[in-house]
Amino acid sequence: MPRSAGGRSSALVAAGILLSRIAGFVRQRVFSYYFGLGYVADALGASFRIPNLLQNLFGEGVLSASFIPVYARLLGQGREEEAGKVAGAVAGLLGLVVAVIVALGVGATPLVVSVLAPGFTGEKRLLTIGLVRILFPATGILVFSAWCLGILNSHRKFFVSYAAPVVWNAAIIAAALLGGWRRAATGDLAVLIAWGAVAGSVLQVLVQLPMVLALARGLRLSVSTADPEVRTVVRNFWPALVGRGVNQLSAFVDTVISSLLGDDPVGALANAQLLYTLPVSLFGMSVSAAALPVMSATQGSETERHAALRAQVEEGLHRIAYFVVPCAMAFLALGQVLVGALFQTGRFRAVDSRYVWAILAGSAVGLLASTLSRLSASTFYALGDTRTPLRYAIVRVALTTVLGFLCSVPLPPLLGLELKWGAVGLTASAGFSAWVEFALLRRGLARRIGATHFAPWYLAKLWGAAAGAGVVAFALWRAVRLGPVSTGVAVLVPYALLYGLLTLALRIPAARAVLAWRPGA
Repeated sequence: MPRSAGGRSSALVAAGILLSRIAGFVRQRVFSYYFGLGYVADALGASFRIPNLLQNLFGEGVLSASFIPVYARLLGQGREEEAGKVAGAVAGLLGLVVAVIVALGVGATPLVVSVLAPGFTGEKRLLTIGLVRILFPATGILVFSAWCLGILNSHRKFFVSYAAPVVWNAAIIAAALLGGWRRAATGDLAVLIAWGAVAGSVLQVLVQLPMVLALARGLRLSVSTADPEVRTVVRNFWPALVGRGVNQLSAFVDTVISSLLGDDPVGALANAQLLYTLPVSLFGMSVSAAALPVMSATQGSETERHAALRAQVEEGLHRIAYFVVPCAMAFLALGQVLVGALFQTGRFRAVDSRYVWAILAGSAVGLLASTLSRLSASTFYALGDTRTPLRYAIVRVALTTVLGFLCSVPLPPLLGLELKWGAVGLTASAGFSAWVEFALLRRGLARRIGATHFAPWYLAKLWGAAAGAGVVAFALWRAVRLGPVSTGVAVLVPYALLYGLLTLALRIPAARAVLAWRPGA
């Protein structure tokens, strides 16, 4: 794939993700206004997280690893009718499995909440159970949104699938505003929000379906595995599912531990997670999502294919780092400004912004590694290997679990801190584990396709530019006396512009590419 084409595809993915995340920030700001931090915010944060296990297990990550490589390869070979049959079989099998799991999940919700949020008691636990029962079917529907995304990505139609969550967020926001206008009690408002998520899930699938039906020729729903290509998808699906499950285990370990740290950490982690997953999605996902169908469809000898993959990986790693390094520096030095601008309203106070900033600063430790790992794992998927990323994910999750518990539960009292500050240890220890995983992925890729070059001096220049811009922005922050939103604009905009100017002065190729980029160019 030419670099310009790769850049355009990544930009379309990033634009869709950015729109959906902006809608997500609006949603979270509405939540912050009505709930602040407390038991309802904790219940709502946990209730969205628990059934999301289903979507994340059977959704985009697993289908990207198993379905897209097969479907995109068939398209690359001109076998469109066969590709449509594979897509129909995957949809049928997925629907069958997800329906069973949703039914079991709704029935076993009290047990699920007890296992995954053991610190929840009384009203908080009862509210969480009620919300999860509503949200389980909604997330089952969203699995089919990921199926639509797999088809659209394979046809190089990136924007709609990644922008589709805007309608999901819009439905939730509408439900929250309706409940707020009716002055509903906070618990009742949370229930109304959950029903808004159900409506949003249906809408998210419907906005993608017309384009999917137009592109997927020969699409026929079935549950047959007679086709060898379908069997290939199924064979690659299970290691990817286990790998995704391992990753989700890490997220739920965070939920379990944070539920033991008091009333604020679960809700605060939900706010912080919305921020620190943005660069991973916006830059890591955009580059890897655009590259995966192209890498999977690459034809030629093994030597030629490996050379093409190395070029893709090298370009992607450098492009990702250019955008993620300043995000990590901003989380570390300017996190309170960022959190305040986005969430500080209504019941969400300045002290809450400082607490979320601390959690966000912990996430800066491994932000770059987490993002770079997306592209590295996608390269293995393009090679038809879903097992190697699984092994490395198990290592990372094992480290995260052990270090996360040690840094969040026994460490704060030893340091004379309140237990709630253990949430910072959760994100920081996860960051260290992410670097271990990235090192393993990089070494594994070198054995498969040859070593890729990622110049240390390039990273040094990026961190230097981000640090210089951060010092100036931090001084600006201490000098201004404005409201949270105005302070965010007055500090973060100059920070971004100064980073861009410094990287241009340092002759960073990615900076020149950003300056030269034009829509449709």
